[in-house]
Amino acid sequence: MNDALATEIANATARLVVEEGLEWGPAKRRAVKQLGLPVRTALPDNDLVEDAVREYIGLFCADTQPAELRALRQLALVWMERMREFRPYLAGAVWHGTATRLSDVYVQMFCDDPKSAEICLIDHHVEYEPRSVTGFRGELVDALSLSSMSAELGEYIGVHLMVYDLDDLRGALKPDSRGRLPRGDIAAVRALLTQPEAGG
Repeated sequence: MNDALATEIANATARLVVEEGLEWGPAKRRAVKQLGLPVRTALPDNDLVEDAVREYIGLFCADTQPAELRALRQLALVWMERMREFRPYLAGAVWHGTATRLSDVYVQMFCDDPKSAEICLIDHHVEYEPRSVTGFRGELVDALSLSSMSAELGEYIGVHLMVYDLDDLRGALKPDSRGRLPRGDIAAVRALLTQPEAGG
């Protein structure tokens, strides 16, 4: 795949991610379609897409995105505190700093007993929808999806509590291709919120 084409797809993907709140995988596929490219066109890697998303946010959302990101991280922290016993880690755009108000919150929990997290929500009368989502190794994992009001944003945000086995935690904290932690625990999210602008 040539660099110019990869960059073009990444830029189109970034617009869909930021403007429509799409996840990266579906956004890449839609971008290929919108650009009139063959379905089997090679997709740009996530590092290229992340760079394009950050650039798009810097150009078009620089005045609104930092406050929106901060509100999403605060909401994530609320749910991480509630689910503290299940070793919650924040992942995705809210953790990496590329989220806007259209982004959902992804909290990954590592449990001895996967059903115990669901029982906790039931005990607290939280309405949720069980579903399957793609996990960090590409496998399907159970997720407890709910809507939660963000006071700062004045709207409901999708929160997905992804349920992993405790054993999965071992490989979950390896740095990514850029040497960054791919997810953060309660203390790490708190630290992000102490920064002047909850940036990336």
